[in-house]
Amino acid sequence: MSTLSDLANAQGRLADHDVEWLHRLAGDGQLLADLASADIVVWIETGDGSFVAVAHARPSGAATLFYRDIVGERVRPQWRTQVQGAFDSAEIVDSSSPDWFEETPTRVRAVPIVNERRGGENQAGVIGVVTRHTNLGEARTPSRQQITFDECANDIFRMIADGSFPDPAAPTSPRRGAPRASDGLIRIDVDGITTFASPNALSAFNRMGFDDELEGESLAEVTTRLVPPSRQVDESLPVVVTGRAPWRTDIEARGVTVSLRAIPLKDHGTRIGAILLCRDVSELRHQEQELITKDATIREIHHRVKNNLQTVASLLRIQARRTHSDEARDALTQAMRRVDSIAVVHDTLAQGLTQKVDFDEVFHRVLKLVAEVASAPNTRARTRSTGRFGVLPSEYATPLALALTEVVTNAVEHGLAGQEGMVTIDAARTEENLRVTVHDTGKGLPEGRIGQGLGTQIIRTLIQGELSGSIEWRGSEGEGTEVVIDIPLRWLTT
Repeated sequence: MSTLSDLANAQGRLADHDVEWLHRLAGDGQLLADLASADIVVWIETGDGSFVAVAHARPSGAATLFYRDIVGERVRPQWRTQVQGAFDSAEIVDSSSPDWFEETPTRVRAVPIVNERRGGENQAGVIGVVTRHTNLGEARTPSRQQITFDECANDIFRMIADGSFPDPAAPTSPRRGAPRASDGLIRIDVDGITTFASPNALSAFNRMGFDDELEGESLAEVTTRLVPPSRQVDESLPVVVTGRAPWRTDIEARGVTVSLRAIPLKDHGTRIGAILLCRDVSELRHQEQELITKDATIREIHHRVKNNLQTVASLLRIQARRTHSDEARDALTQAMRRVDSIAVVHDTLAQGLTQKVDFDEVFHRVLKLVAEVASAPNTRARTRSTGRFGVLPSEYATPLALALTEVVTNAVEHGLAGQEGMVTIDAARTEENLRVTVHDTGKGLPEGRIGQGLGTQIIRTLIQGELSGSIEWRGSEGEGTEVVIDIPLRWLTT
């Protein structure tokens, strides 16, 4: 077990919203580690008087104490009393003297994790403990930034202990591109006045056109002056720059985009100010825009390919209707159906943002194409699909759709020719393999022989050549035919 959910659920002592609370806190573990310049570990009770580590974050700007992964380990004897004390009392417990860890002097702080929903068994709503492990071996005279960072960390620890951090109202936004403490930190008071701005934060605002000191300025007024009147402003900007809500937003000025994240600071429920993390994400937003443009271009290409293939299929259909040779008409009809199958895959890809497709949707549409064959004179064929194919990359979807079109068409045209019957398609998928079984209730293979026509050659080429799979025909005359296709799903692990 390696994930927080696995470890927490294994103890069986936490409700789902408690685990969600721990997830949110662990998501900000790196922020706490960077602010405190210390290792941060999240512990949950095991029920036998001990605790197990479910999350760990190392500081970016200081040496870590734990060079090996501590997640999954039980609390060490020298911390157990302190951690148990924080859990039982719902109060922050600091070590009374330096704690030695592998010959390194450290200071440990144990902070109870209180879920404001009071989900834990503990009467105070304590669902776990977070410990701060500070390396005293590298102690030096702290800078003003380090002092401010430490004060911010202590404010957040107090909020964790009274159940006001993490804020359940905060949206769970993607971590990619999220501002970190080292990217830039601004602290504002309850009136929105800047009391501290790190050098990186000041540089980010300088690049947007602000050429003065941020400290002593109203951050809301500064951003109002920076953003051009003609530019549309995110509705969340005012509440973010005043620190009134735990949200994220972007500011764009002079071609520079700065991402802001507000963390309101509270003292027993009363707002006392806020921390704002800021990061210049101009290059990241430019890359995202390029990806959006590229995705739109790819979708347009798939759309045009689909249109062209449908045009080719229409031409083949017209030609088939005008030919006087039954053999030529059958060949043109088969070619039309193959082109239509490929067009279905491109049509599906044109509707999504990824190069993967829900193959169950694709195959459902492919079956409709094959149903045309069932309308042949004296043939009444029904099809039934069971199981799920799941999501497949386009390089698998196209040959598989075409191969299954051939297999099902053969089952209807040859297996059920001139009679009534059923064709069943079953998909069984595991992490390593996809097995598709096509069974018809027709007349079966004559003397067990496999056809040598173009359709069979196409099937073998697609399954064995392009999908690195295997195909097997089973059955005997009068007992129907079963075709088993096995495809390895190596792409899942590459």
